[in-house]
Amino acid sequence: MKLVVQRVSEARCTVEGSLTGNVGQGYMILAGFGLEDDEAIVRRMAEKVSKLRIFDDEEGKINRSIHDVKGKILSISQFTLYADCKKGNRPSFTDALKGEEAKHLYDCFNKNLRDLGLEVEEGIFGANMQISLVNDGPVTIVLDSDELW
Repeated sequence: MKLVVQRVSEARCTVEGSLTGNVGQGYMILAGFGLEDDEAIVRRMAEKVSKLRIFDDEEGKINRSIHDVKGKILSISQFTLYADCKKGNRPSFTDALKGEEAKHLYDCFNKNLRDLGLEVEEGIFGANMQISLVNDGPVTIVLDSDELW
């Protein structure tokens, strides 16, 4: 599982002109799922996101969690995180989990975040989404389950 976690002051997702998700301070997360991913990995990644301390404390040091700042999450499914660009110029996505299996893990990820006490807005799985955000800092963290455990 791969995540791109961006600390934002605001983020929104629209699909065909309709707003599907909108948050103020918090995270905009791109979530991609690979062939080896399962619900246990998804749960551990949700816990990692929940405990990340990437918000400024009173001294301006990155030391506070999303819980500490009462932030929200905009979660976006993003299979292109598994792009393989080793050969040629057209990416291959053979390592990305497909269709219903990926949707199930995306839904599971969002449920796990909610179960951890976080408020989560979403994009629409598989849709052509337009994402806008203000990256605060900028702070962007890349998490790959293959590199964490």
